[in-house]
Amino acid sequence: QVQLVESGGGLVQAGGSLRLSCVTSGSIFSFDNMAWYRQAPGKERELVAAVTSYGSTNYADSVKGRFTISGDNAKNSVFLQMNKLKPEDTAVYYCFAHFSPYDYWGQGTQVTVSS
Repeated sequence: QVQLVESGGGLVQAGGSLRLSCVTSGSIFSFDNMAWYRQAPGKERELVAAVTSYGSTNYADSVKGRFTISGDNAKNSVFLQMNKLKPEDTAVYYCFAHFSPYDYWGQGTQVTVSS
């Protein structure tokens, strides 16, 4: 059973930074791709950033230039570095992994950005 455990969320002022971590129960290279999603109150869950096993990345337009997704296979971890945070970034952030044909989700970590 694959497990994803997020950490690093919290309360930060606008303009600040946070680094989210997602520890997996296996090698990150075993997954086809991994990603971070977020869900704000009353809104649908949306893709924030994704990385494939080949290292290709893609980002939501709203976070390009501010967020960076990266991985460390030695630590079985994927990270989301979030800079220049805005109040509209406030949401629960979820780690996601796809290992065909299965999808896996973490429990989520709350990020709150105050103005």
